[in-house]
Amino acid sequence: MKQYEKLLLENKVWAAEKVMDNPDFFNRLSKIQTPDFLWIGCSDSRVPANEITGTQPGEIFVHRNIANMVVHTDLNLLSVLQYAVEVLKVKHIIVCGHYGCGGVKAAFSNHSLGLIDKWLRNIKDVYRIHQDEINHIEGEEKKINRLVELNVQEQVMNLAKTSIVQNAWKHQQQPHLHGWVYGLDNGIINPVFEMSVGSYIDPIYKYDNL
Repeated sequence: MKQYEKLLLENKVWAAEKVMDNPDFFNRLSKIQTPDFLWIGCSDSRVPANEITGTQPGEIFVHRNIANMVVHTDLNLLSVLQYAVEVLKVKHIIVCGHYGCGGVKAAFSNHSLGLIDKWLRNIKDVYRIHQDEINHIEGEEKKINRLVELNVQEQVMNLAKTSIVQNAWKHQQQPHLHGWVYGLDNGIINPVFEMSVGSYIDPIYKYDNL
């Protein structure tokens, strides 16, 4: 059996188990989508949002990219964000990174990797902002893991800078923004940062006509 055929077989087993547990499962799921959460996570295959949070299909709206970034020129991310906030009206947005992130490690180095350099440059900017703190940490692994946490923090702040979130804060009094980091070595999520509705952001980023 080829590898991709195994995936199709496992899908049939999974679907059959769902129907056995609840005959109306897919009928109900196909008619409505009302998740309370938008998850912005890393593309790393070891950090699947549903599995590590114990949630079911339909409970989390998911966007993933290298190193869980919120980049103000990323139309893919912004489109997901707008739909989640304005149509699905999610109550919480979670940016979830993970310790030992390969993207953060690569950004911490001076080695060119080609096209991805342009994406990782955003993480280098996070390091530049926080380099005094990071440079005082002993050991490269600890430095990188702290950069992982600070990167999550900056991406949450980037969410708050968007007109999408600011408009929702003003008119919907949601969503609450969370920054989490997942441990690959123990499976535990570590909350590292959050911003409630109306949290302070530098005035230069605030829109006065929303």
